[in-house]
Amino acid sequence: MKLIHNCMLLLAVFSAIATALSIAVHANTQSPAPTRASPSTDPNQRLGDFRIATFNAYLNRDRQGGLREDLEANTLNPQIAAVAEIIQRVRPDVLLINEFDYDASGASIEAFQRRYLRAPQNGATPIDYPWLFHAPSNTGVDTGVDLNNDGKIGGAGDAFGFGRFAGQYGMLLLSRYPVQFSKVRTFQNFLWRDMPGAKLPVRPDATDSHWYSDDALAVFRLSSKSHWDIPVQINDATVHVLASHPTPPVFDGPEDRNGLRNHDEIRFWADYVSNADYLYDDKNHTGGLTPSQRFVIVGDLNASADEGDSSANPMMLIASHPAINFSFKPQSAGGIENRTGNSFAATHTASWGMRADYVLPSAHGFNIRQGAVFWPASDDPLHRLTSHRDVISSDHRLVWLDLTITPMKQP
Repeated sequence: MKLIHNCMLLLAVFSAIATALSIAVHANTQSPAPTRASPSTDPNQRLGDFRIATFNAYLNRDRQGGLREDLEANTLNPQIAAVAEIIQRVRPDVLLINEFDYDASGASIEAFQRRYLRAPQNGATPIDYPWLFHAPSNTGVDTGVDLNNDGKIGGAGDAFGFGRFAGQYGMLLLSRYPVQFSKVRTFQNFLWRDMPGAKLPVRPDATDSHWYSDDALAVFRLSSKSHWDIPVQINDATVHVLASHPTPPVFDGPEDRNGLRNHDEIRFWADYVSNADYLYDDKNHTGGLTPSQRFVIVGDLNASADEGDSSANPMMLIASHPAINFSFKPQSAGGIENRTGNSFAATHTASWGMRADYVLPSAHGFNIRQGAVFWPASDDPLHRLTSHRDVISSDHRLVWLDLTITPMKQP
């Protein structure tokens, strides 16, 4: 009996240690705990009905056509191959890629799928996405007015979104489930001034004077890239994938024009899931989502509720919204190593040290089963895909959740 008792104590100790070391993946209290510490090393371990992810994959180039050239080159590009391997190892069913240069022909996407995702990278299993959505981005699209008030018209700073050419830093959605294309909504052309209470910047020397001219405000679009509502059919449910990539809240001056725009780009989703009637899409349909519709907000939002340079803490509009589940925070061991001593490091999603990338499901209609930031520790063989200093794949990390679809609560 004493021997059995001692064995039971040892098992209890080992169990406690295993629980303490389980940093990279956390199970929701409503769901069973994952059986392994990190699905990043075991991509076949899945919980729930589907896996959804966001990844700022750094697939942007300095000139138009540059990404396509890299994708179609005779020799595989190491950075793109690293991005593809991460996707193959995590294996999301639905994936938003930020910073994928827009190519109206679709050739870049075709080459990325054919040469990288559908081909094994370092022994990882290929993955195929039969459905995809891409659309023009505001980046690099000339406004015809002087937005940055430098006395000149033209260039990246006077585009609707900063970009050296139209579509730089674009977005791409890949899905293993059908996209309901007829119900997709885009908000590329929504004007910033049409948002009630918009945080339009003012001149620091005259608080009653707008930073932007009347001519600029008449054309200025809120989205630095775009805002998308992409309905995806998953089993018998429609899941609205709400995708965006707000401008960084920096690279401006005391007028804080980028910080304020970042705030309102994030606020857009808080209003959209509240079915705000002022919203209009690119087909002039108005309103947002109703309480009976499931959604997942995904993207590099360039803001944190805890750190960083955002203005008026726009993430609190998301974190405090009753329709959004902000309680679950994906984590990684690599993030902790990257910022030793930072109490938020486990949740960081960028090498420069902040939580910027999000997968946020609606509060009703889902159970979060597990999730993580793909950022392996330095002693993990897959750490070679991320590193802490060099851009091996991207300066951001892929973030994913496993979700179970549940009945919607009646409002």
